[in-house]
Amino acid sequence: MEFWNHIYEHFNPVAVNLGPIPVHWYGLMYVLALLSALVMAKWIVKKDKIAITKEQLDDYFIYAEIGVILGARLGYILFYDTHTSYYLSHPWQIFNPFIDGQFVGIRGMSFHGAIIGFLIGSYLYHRRHGISFGVLMDLVAVSVPLGYVFGRIGNFLNQELVGRVTDVPWGIYVYDTLRHPSQLYEAFVEGIIVFAIIYAYRKRKAFDGELILLYGFLYGIGRGLVEFYRAPDAQIGYIVGDWMTLGMALSFSMAILAVIIWSYFKISISKNK
Repeated sequence: MEFWNHIYEHFNPVAVNLGPIPVHWYGLMYVLALLSALVMAKWIVKKDKIAITKEQLDDYFIYAEIGVILGARLGYILFYDTHTSYYLSHPWQIFNPFIDGQFVGIRGMSFHGAIIGFLIGSYLYHRRHGISFGVLMDLVAVSVPLGYVFGRIGNFLNQELVGRVTDVPWGIYVYDTLRHPSQLYEAFVEGIIVFAIIYAYRKRKAFDGELILLYGFLYGIGRGLVEFYRAPDAQIGYIVGDWMTLGMALSFSMAILAVIIWSYFKISISKNK
């Protein structure tokens, strides 16, 4: 257990150096997350006989990924970054991976921003190609959670989004302070548990789009609860007392919104019967 407690002292977040450019484990995990989501989507399409061709799925993946990257980066700048006004007045710097001529990568991504960007990209694809928006969303709801596991493992390996101070025996020392490995809690709750529930429920859905609403609810509740073990962003701190973080507020709001939209559709379906 002692090796586990001090694992960061024995681990290099850089997987390999390609000349002057360091390739971090986080970046590799991000690639694995995207690939796993695409592979899972193709498997589900074939298993459940969903009327989407391989070519259509590949095209949709491009729309969704562009939306995710733009949304995640812009969401971080708007929600979390302390230099929002600078980036808004210098938009060409938003995706600049260099600082003072040194490659540091693109730092700062927001999951909630990624969700907004993803929804916009998905809607644009739906409008252009005529594939049911609800069908696309349900496919995503089943495909994304396991990919999210890789993303949170990437956060853990990159020693970021660390947990709150603790004295539990499985804690991880981060700069001489024992903390919850909250990234791994998130990987399990928001990835594995959410996937298992949605996968088991998918054949019982009452309408197209219900699975993405179930995902929004489950993720929002899961993320909100795990936030009790995750340290707040240093530049923001707690937004209520010494317990509520911005991530917690956004996540619970996401869950509530999913319930409201689900209720609307259920009522509409009942009236039309």
